[in-house]
Amino acid sequence: MVWSCSRVGRRARSEGAFARLSAVFISLCILSPSAVIAAPPPLSAPSSAPGADGVPPTDFNTFIGGLQRSDFLLGDLFGVRTVLSRFGASLAVQETSEGLGNATGGARRAAEYDGLTQIIGQVDTQRAFGWYGGLFNVSALQTHGRNLSAETLLTLQTSSGIEADRSTRLWELWYDQKLLPEDRLDVRIGQQSADQEFLVTLNGAYFLNTMFGWPLVPSADLPGGGPAYPLSALGVRLRYRPINPVTVLIGVFNGSPAPRPGGDAQKTNPSGVSFPTNGGTLAFIEAQYSAPAIGAMVYPGTGAPLGRTYKVGAYLDTEAVGDLRIDTAGGLLASPSSTGIPLKRRGDYALYAVADQMIWRQADYPNRSVSVFARVVDAPLADRNLVDFSLNAGVVYHDPMANRPDDTLGLAIGYGHVSRQQALYDRDVALLAPPGSALALTPMQTSETFVEATYQYQARPWWQVQPDLQVIINPSGGILNPDAPTQKVGTEVVLGMRTNILF
Repeated sequence: MVWSCSRVGRRARSEGAFARLSAVFISLCILSPSAVIAAPPPLSAPSSAPGADGVPPTDFNTFIGGLQRSDFLLGDLFGVRTVLSRFGASLAVQETSEGLGNATGGARRAAEYDGLTQIIGQVDTQRAFGWYGGLFNVSALQTHGRNLSAETLLTLQTSSGIEADRSTRLWELWYDQKLLPEDRLDVRIGQQSADQEFLVTLNGAYFLNTMFGWPLVPSADLPGGGPAYPLSALGVRLRYRPINPVTVLIGVFNGSPAPRPGGDAQKTNPSGVSFPTNGGTLAFIEAQYSAPAIGAMVYPGTGAPLGRTYKVGAYLDTEAVGDLRIDTAGGLLASPSSTGIPLKRRGDYALYAVADQMIWRQADYPNRSVSVFARVVDAPLADRNLVDFSLNAGVVYHDPMANRPDDTLGLAIGYGHVSRQQALYDRDVALLAPPGSALALTPMQTSETFVEATYQYQARPWWQVQPDLQVIINPSGGILNPDAPTQKVGTEVVLGMRTNILF
């Protein structure tokens, strides 16, 4: 990506007709939003075959009446779930649709629709074959609509967790086996999306912005954005619980979800069935502490405990990555005499910490509670990382209104810091630009901050409606507006509405 931007920049300096265009191109492509990986709403396959009141509907009137109580719009899928459950199988389908628009800021004001269909099927080997502890999982995605963040907002921290290239693709394909007494160890092998287990903040999942799923540092820095929605990679994951409050996760995956380096990983692996194994190694290790722990006693009169989960971890990727500022000859990439090829750096790593903490629960109505969360990720090797630090934090209020036990109100913030090496590259481009060239206007990128307020309204057990407001300050750390190349992209106010329907 850096190589292509540098090449266009050099050509613009030698061919003045391209200067205006390339100034914008360099500002955008170095930190392209298309590299950011999103995170979809959580979905799990049901373990049983429920209709309304656990009984499959026998006629249309029964079906309509069951919509008030069923966990699924189609209930028992007219008997399909019952049949599948006899073989230990389960099926879930969820449609997420949303409209987002920016009232201010961005390259221009616009409104777009985007959507995601998730399908997940599972087979429990205990119920199917009498083999204890096994679970086979397969899931697929169908993404549709347009991408407001990439086309208009031009942000690092994209506004929707479901935005992706339009495609129909395999997502995950794995087998999980529980081992040891009390299921203290389980091993998962196959095609996996690391964002489903690593770096997860449970309270962050209520928000729309991408960064409350897979955070900005791995999204921007790992090859192909890492094995995260809508991508995955072959790998092995071990989960071990040495004592009840503590869990250790270890994962080893192919170093990139793309079959070849460079370009958009979603386009080089459009159907999700490439299964590359030549991308180096991406390894995760994460330690988790949760309280109250499994099997903990709650004594009468002490009240319900305030739950909390703390995580610390790290990842290491051995895939070679390019220096952001230096070329293979040791010169500046922004120089007219540059080779245009970044100096290769071997490997990359990051450290992270996550906290989810309940801070209040109503004594006489424990479903009403307030929780806070925070997650920080640091990538020390600034010479090869577009983003060297990211932060997510927020507060979530469960059951904020009377008689609305499944509603959630949330307020959160996200912050991403552009690495100094990238900022120096921007400065090089401006300083080395020919006199009078638009390249001289190239700003030094710094940081981007956004604030999100959201309300998740549970209209029915199978239907959620979620209005959302986001304000993005200094998009992409400060870049030129392609529709007004003498000005930076301004502060953005994004309004949206999402709906989730579980079939």
